[in-house]
Amino acid sequence: MSNIGLIIEERSRDIGDFLVGRLIPFRKKRMIGPFIFIDHMGPTQLGPKKYMDVDQHPHMGLSTLTFMLEGEINHEDSLGTHQRIKPGSVNWMTAGKGVTHTERTPPDMRNGNTFTAHGYQIWVALPKELEDMEPQFHHIDGKDIPTWTDGTTAFKLVAGEGYGKKSPVPVHSNLFMVEVIAKEEYTLSVNGNLKGEIGICIVEGSIEACGETVGEGNILVSKVEDTCNIKLKPKTHLLLFGGEPFPEERYIYWNFVSSSKEKLEAAKKAWADKTFPMMENDDSYVPLPS
Repeated sequence: MSNIGLIIEERSRDIGDFLVGRLIPFRKKRMIGPFIFIDHMGPTQLGPKKYMDVDQHPHMGLSTLTFMLEGEINHEDSLGTHQRIKPGSVNWMTAGKGVTHTERTPPDMRNGNTFTAHGYQIWVALPKELEDMEPQFHHIDGKDIPTWTDGTTAFKLVAGEGYGKKSPVPVHSNLFMVEVIAKEEYTLSVNGNLKGEIGICIVEGSIEACGETVGEGNILVSKVEDTCNIKLKPKTHLLLFGGEPFPEERYIYWNFVSSSKEKLEAAKKAWADKTFPMMENDDSYVPLPS
């Protein structure tokens, strides 16, 4: 434990041809506010014989937030959604009682050229009373997300509330996700601008906080009111995320999240028995982990 709270280092994980960095859950910190899972996708070069192809798989008890920095992904799901996501936009899928989806490189980008894929796949646990809600999907275009600047530092409120602003992403709890890009050295203050627990994800560059220097690929975790001012070095890119934690514990198994272990077991059985909501015209199937 450092002077600035917990520092979580990104751990690499291979999902087929796509390398991701797992940030949370972490053994010493399972959640940050309602955020329960964050994978850093890339940056990686995709192209001939190497594309993103995540076949049909289920979710329950959570919302997924997909935020791309580079590259594009096609999202399809059991609700009948067909949505392409581009950098700066947000795909927000609330699984509730159960939904199935795929994520793939768009067909027109499988043209023999190479391109960079870079983004974040994030899970936000649902409040206990909404865990069994009907599934929903929302796409928010980048132009509709609040942005502002402070000098040469740019801000984007990806989701939730913060800095006196509110994102149009239809979240279900008190949370925030803010992108910060500093061209020059900048002192960031979060106290009074954000509420709850905070994760400071260093996408690129480095920061100084409480006398320590922390570089890219790490998350700093603390409470907003306990976080000292943070000095961003030039050309630093951050994601701030977190919010108010839930009073109840959350359990996670594979792609399922719940406050009830019994519901997790029921979801596992439904997927194994193929009684989970499935997509039409897509026979792909990711089995339960062995």
